[in-house]
Amino acid sequence: MLSEDTRERVLRAAGEAFAERGFRDATVRDICGKAEVNIASVNYYFRNKEALYFETLSFAFREAEDRYPLDCPEGEGAAPVERLRHFIRSFLMRLLDDTHLGWHGKLITREILSPTAALVPIIDSVMKPRFDAMREIITQLVPHRLDENELERCVLGIFGQCLVYRHARSVIDHLWPQVVAGVDDREATADHVFRSALAALTHLPPASRED
Repeated sequence: MLSEDTRERVLRAAGEAFAERGFRDATVRDICGKAEVNIASVNYYFRNKEALYFETLSFAFREAEDRYPLDCPEGEGAAPVERLRHFIRSFLMRLLDDTHLGWHGKLITREILSPTAALVPIIDSVMKPRFDAMREIITQLVPHRLDENELERCVLGIFGQCLVYRHARSVIDHLWPQVVAGVDDREATADHVFRSALAALTHLPPASRED
């Protein structure tokens, strides 16, 4: 049986390989070589490359959540404004992490752009609960009732404001590197996204409806 340390070493090696080369081009042999484990034992405990990939994605989300929890320490009892502030800050810091966690964002981006069979289970088990949490926050901040489509657009708009700093990182680093250069810069950027989102939500007028 793989020890917990060995299992984690395999998952980290797999995460770096899948993030760098993608699911189709990364090989179990290369992953095992990087992790310094026997191929047969990995095949036995993870069954196949597909299962290893799914476990790696799940591991990436768990580790990111441990370092940057998206829920307020006070839980759902926290004020919606503070829940929004905490969520945006943690999510943005997670996206911009340049430490060993950096492969998380690259791996997940690869999966979204070139999906495998793992995407739907990951959406249902990991992403959807986060979208639902943001939906709840938004409904408490907007001064009128939103229909489902408008609510979903608000959710996507907030995530989009954060994700642009990840997906357009090469552009930002060329044009305005100072907005994400260091921890203080990222804190300021997170605060800007929070204030922009809060202003939009609390002053959002009702959608015009054609008769």
